[in-house]
Amino acid sequence: MRYEIKGETLPVVVCYLEDGEVMITERGSMSWMSPNMKMETTSNGGVGKALGRMFAGEAIFQNRYTATGGNGMIAFASSFPGQIRAWDISPGNDIIVQKTGFLAAEESVELSVFFRKKLGAGLFGGEGFIMQRLSGQGTAFVEFDGHVVEYQLQPGQQIIVDTGYLAAMDATCSMDIKTVPGLKNMVFGGEGVFNTLITGPGRVWLQTMPISGVAGEILKFMPASK
Repeated sequence: MRYEIKGETLPVVVCYLEDGEVMITERGSMSWMSPNMKMETTSNGGVGKALGRMFAGEAIFQNRYTATGGNGMIAFASSFPGQIRAWDISPGNDIIVQKTGFLAAEESVELSVFFRKKLGAGLFGGEGFIMQRLSGQGTAFVEFDGHVVEYQLQPGQQIIVDTGYLAAMDATCSMDIKTVPGLKNMVFGGEGVFNTLITGPGRVWLQTMPISGVAGEILKFMPASK
């Protein structure tokens, strides 16, 4: 499979498949394709994995696109202004991505739910709590909201991230939910109740314009119902 990422703030990845190669996507992200791409909707792993994907904020079913009768082409566009990045997934090189970040991947890439064991805090921790793990072998495409800033954390080094700004991290990093200290800070600080605490070693990718934050800003300008 070959690919090229086009566009800047409104990107699309165009994939060129050889006969028989398969791509998967979970959110109906296909934008255009050649006529010989065959689509099949499947639970891809049974009920357990399907429910896990639903819990992670993705669709229960996946769409499989197969090039038939020759080489094929298929394109997946970003759903929000930002960036599309490609990852080479391999054993021991898993990544954790935000629950809406997965765009598409080769069939050999596996998706599973990733969340912290502290369920009580996690239920209120927002997007920093429930994420997706990409594992297996192959190329995966992830979309980010806005500009992406990358940090390389050393063993034990930490960074605190506001909910929604964590886009992805290496599976070698650990993640926890941290309560904003002080009742006054929680109530009047405007930063919510929980933040996400990331501990190295590993790389962390942060996004500058999470769609949840944009939605909140737009809501301020919506006329109040009478």
